[in-house]
This record gives sequence, structure tokens and C-alpha cells, in this order.
Amino acid sequence: MSLDGVVDSPGGKVEGHRSGGWVLETEFVPEAYSLKGEELEETTALMFGRRSFDAFASTWPDSADHTAYKALPKYVVSTTLTEDALVGGWGPITILRSAEDVAELKQSDGGAIFIHGSAELARRLSEAELIDRYHLLVFPVLLGAGKSVFSREDRDRQNLRLRDSAAYANGVTKLVYDVVR
Repeated sequence: MSLDGVVDSPGGKVEGHRSGGWVLETEFVPEAYSLKGEELEETTALMFGRRSFDAFASTWPDSADHTAYKALPKYVVSTTLTEDALVGGWGPITILRSAEDVAELKQSDGGAIFIHGSAELARRLSEAELIDRYHLLVFPVLLGAGKSVFSREDRDRQNLRLRDSAAYANGVTKLVYDVVR
């Protein structure tokens, strides 16, 4: 995310933001992305919103960079996605229709479920108090407008506890927060 909380179009302008591509324009420092490997060690499943699922499903199943994600169960939260729109060869995929379905899934015996992309989904689940931890890579850019993981609506305060942090030579900061309940 950008320093001002925008997650819109990190990879390119085609995604929507006029300043898109800001992640790829930041100097690459491998250790700044170590959070992704740390997440993968904990991940038992992935969750996507509809648009992120469509974007990732078209490239990740055949991507050598994402082989470790292939067999993981995937959940797509969507009211419109149909079973025939799911991709084959990308591990088990389940469609969830509501935040209530996500809450029910959280009560199961599974482990950590990570949301990739899907800012709108993360925001809705945060508002429903279904997010337990935030893993953030904060990039040293200000974009002013765009999609955010965090709501701009007035809401009750939600306290966070810092679990881990690091700063890297390219200005990127890793912040891992647990939600305090």
C-alpha cells in the first residue's frame, strides 16, 4: 500500500489508478518482499474477491512464481460468480456468498487464510470484524486517491498490536499488526 493507504493499481495503469505501477517503479530489494514467503509458511488457504480472483486466475495457475499457491484451497467471496467460471488445475476453489459465510469458515478447523488483492473484500471483512491480522508493505509514495483496505467511514475504534516491523533500504516498511479484540 502507499503511505496514504492506497492499494489501487500497484502493478500498472491498466488496473485503474493514473499513477499505477508504483510497486514496480520502486527499487527492488529482495528482503522487502520476504513477508510474502513468511505469509506462505502460515497460509492454509487463499481468499479473493471476484475481481481479484478473475485477475489472478488468469495468470497464477501457470506461473512459476506462484507454484506454492497452486494446491492451496481458494475461497472467492462473490454474489455473482458461477461454478462454471472457476478455473481448473488451480486446487480446490469454493465460492462464498457473504460475510456470514466467511464467519462460518473462520469457525472451522482450518488455519490462516490470506487475502490477496481484494481491497474491497478486506474492507468489508474488517467492518464485519472478521480480520485478525494485517500484513502490510507500505511503499514510500503518496497517491491521494484510490482503493484502500481501510474504511473512510466513521466507525468504532479498532485497536491494533504491532507484531513485527522492518524498514528496508528502498523505503518500504513492513508492518504486521494483530487486531485487538
